[in-house]
Amino acid sequence: MPSLVGIYDAPGPVADCAKKLRNRGFTDLEIYSPAAFPELDDALDEKPSRVRLYTLIGGLIGVVTGYALPIWMSYDWPVVIGGKPFASIPTYTIIGFELTILFGGLATLLGLLIVGGLPYGSFGKADKGYSARFSAEEFGLVVGCSDRDVSEVDAMLKAHGSKEVNVVEA
Repeated sequence: MPSLVGIYDAPGPVADCAKKLRNRGFTDLEIYSPAAFPELDDALDEKPSRVRLYTLIGGLIGVVTGYALPIWMSYDWPVVIGGKPFASIPTYTIIGFELTILFGGLATLLGLLIVGGLPYGSFGKADKGYSARFSAEEFGLVVGCSDRDVSEVDAMLKAHGSKEVNVVEA
């Protein structure tokens, strides 16, 4: 499946072209820019990351562990003070909170590694469509498409002011 790389001088045409391509049904889009521009973020309109699910699951496991562990220990080693119950929930709230933060943070790190593909993916390798000039002064729009759509995407990239269009294999 080929990918086409359009090279631009300004962020506006890149955003316009990305929106048009997304409306035409092309979903494999990647934008490279030397700095952050809000119009480029709006043009891609990507789904939220799955990392937040890792954080939620880690936090829930942490709060359950933070309450269950002291309650379980209080029944094994009871400390009888003034007839109070062994498992008093308010006293374990601090432990539950701290373990929520700890497990949530560790799960977030794990989620970043898994979703980002760092241990096994292309760590240290740039994408095939990436060029060093995208980090300096130019903008790049990489569109993954099928063989039959190459001419249509090429025409659309050129119509939106692309300086050059290159074909790379994905």
